[in-house]
Amino acid sequence: MNSSTEADHGAASSDDAAVAGAPEKASAAVPGPPAERGVPKWRRTLRPYLLIVPALLLTGGILYPFGLGLYYTVFDFAASKPQPDFVGLENYRRIFTDSSFWDSAWVTVLYAVGAAAVETVLGVAVALLLHRSTLVGRVLEKVLILPLMIAPVIAAIIWKLMLQPSVGVVNYLLRPFGLGGVQWTDTPTGALLSSIAVDVWVYTPFVAILALAGLRSLPTSPFEAAAVDGAGWWFTFRKLTMPMLWPYVLVAVIFRFMDSLKVFDIIYALTEGGPGDSTVVLQIRAYLEAIRFQRYSFGLSYMIVLWAVVYLAAMVLVRYLGRIQNRAAEVPK
Repeated sequence: MNSSTEADHGAASSDDAAVAGAPEKASAAVPGPPAERGVPKWRRTLRPYLLIVPALLLTGGILYPFGLGLYYTVFDFAASKPQPDFVGLENYRRIFTDSSFWDSAWVTVLYAVGAAAVETVLGVAVALLLHRSTLVGRVLEKVLILPLMIAPVIAAIIWKLMLQPSVGVVNYLLRPFGLGGVQWTDTPTGALLSSIAVDVWVYTPFVAILALAGLRSLPTSPFEAAAVDGAGWWFTFRKLTMPMLWPYVLVAVIFRFMDSLKVFDIIYALTEGGPGDSTVVLQIRAYLEAIRFQRYSFGLSYMIVLWAVVYLAAMVLVRYLGRIQNRAAEVPK
């Protein structure tokens, strides 16, 4: 009796050992991934470095011209001086002590703030109208992208013809209301407002599309609860819609504000910086110094200053965007 029990116990122990060793044998028999079989070790080691080659080439293509521009700004390259001299930071000192720089900086800020503000308000308003899923809204949603399909310089030329005081269609349409003959681009204030209006016409659809995408991604349960509680549309918009939508709107504001700070094509095609220097923004000032007046180092210095302004503005806005996103998601700082 005892011998049969011991025999059974030995058989069970051998079965357990076989079962315990089975996973090891199975794992040893499983081959590696098909992509790794037959690939030499040196190729697997080299692969991560090959994957970053495009990023390195792109980075080099950006940093080399930028570094070359910085190098030129410490000299006095100009068409009238074939043998430039090293001047250090003299070009930057001349910029910051020149009243024309501060005039251009003020015009640039007015243009960027005005265009971004109007585009944000109109873009959100259009997005709220299109968010109502009606037939008219769906049709207008398709038509909304048409201004974005036109090059800004072409749009500026078209508007320049439309805003002509004598033969422009805008004054022709306003004449029955007693507003015909307005000098849209022939006065300093009118030229700046006209430039902002063209920018608004071209880029408001961009803000509207981003805001509309944000509206369609918002959760519906808070709005349903507000409707059950009898909340009005203004309360819902102020307390629910805008706090949750603001991160999406701020992304559009960042893009439009940075792009407006370095605007060139719309203003140059519409007014060429005139009348006088009333619409000469920093980008146009750099063009005039480097190309028209052929003071290459001085014009490049303007561009470096403009780059620094855009970079600092982007840093501030992106940090603010992070705080807004955390607040919208109720994530503690």
